[in-house]
Amino acid sequence: MSVQKRPDGKWRARYRDATGKEHARHFDRKVDAERWLAAMKTSLARGEWVDPALSRVTVGDWATRWLESQLQLKPSTRHRYASLLRTQVLPVWERVSLSAVTHTDVGDWVLHMANAGLAPSTVRQAHRVFSLLLALAVRDSRLTRNVAVGVRLPRVVRARKVFLTHAQVGKLAVAAEPHGLIIRVLSYTGLRWGELAALRVRNVNLVRRQLVIAESVTEINGRAVFGTPKTHQRRSVPLPRFLIEPMTAHLDGRHMDDLVFTSPGGEVLRNNNFRRRVFDRAAESVGLAGLTPHELRHTAASLAVAEGANVKAIQRMLGHASAAMTLDVYADLFEDDLDEVADRLDRAATRTAADSVRTEPAGPDLGAVQASPRQRG
Repeated sequence: MSVQKRPDGKWRARYRDATGKEHARHFDRKVDAERWLAAMKTSLARGEWVDPALSRVTVGDWATRWLESQLQLKPSTRHRYASLLRTQVLPVWERVSLSAVTHTDVGDWVLHMANAGLAPSTVRQAHRVFSLLLALAVRDSRLTRNVAVGVRLPRVVRARKVFLTHAQVGKLAVAAEPHGLIIRVLSYTGLRWGELAALRVRNVNLVRRQLVIAESVTEINGRAVFGTPKTHQRRSVPLPRFLIEPMTAHLDGRHMDDLVFTSPGGEVLRNNNFRRRVFDRAAESVGLAGLTPHELRHTAASLAVAEGANVKAIQRMLGHASAAMTLDVYADLFEDDLDEVADRLDRAATRTAADSVRTEPAGPDLGAVQASPRQRG
């Protein structure tokens, strides 16, 4: 490592990395050259040094490589990430080098999106995509740290969930006929729309009263794309006994590989089309205007909890990744359970205290106590 003055008056600082490759920069002042060289020496000693040439790649080029490397993504997730890159990330960062991205700049970008009126969830998703591609740059030794970490993000206010009663589900199903079975299946099994639309006859077990959720379908650019369920895990969902007879009649004459529910033309049942032709009209007619098919999933959870289902059962039915996620989404449904726990603890403690009083040995009879030898003397 050295700092030398060049004939043109500039100060040249140079060093060699761990592979022996030489790196150099030129400065107007000697003190700046020495300060930079000291920083490089410290980075090398701590194992934090990155090759400047690697960090000069632009965000746009790196984003392309990052997205191509995400082999684990479902098609719908890949499409969403690509859309966020195209509309929110790259218009600002495409020509900026990775090394030039700062924590403050990322914060300003997030603030700009929020001030532009984007929904908090969209802002958070765009930030997540940008943070993920920077995280890969850190793992690839192009950056020393992810400057997107710790940026303040807008708070997402969750919309109030709508939970239908059994009577409301019945009225909605009648109003949606001849598609009432779809309403009832969604309301009593908690299937996601994509899981319902991808359900095949071979995965309906009427004897065991179960639906095997092995596929899901997503609409991407107007095309129906089949894949695994959201958590990539198959699961079995119980089918209430009162749905067996209508389901049996519905499946009559269908082949094992046929879809259970289809459009009038026998194609994949699409959410938007179903809402426009059937669901929205039916919901409005029974006083539930604004309800969406996805909210019937919330209804399935609430009806199951009301009948005593615990959080693990709800998790398995809905296909959540963990019971913690189920509690996070439906914490308010389990408030009554906590009250019941408190009541049971109170009854147990009271009963134990009463038993203790009844079984406590009687105190000594002072009149029957014999005098000690000294007292007798």
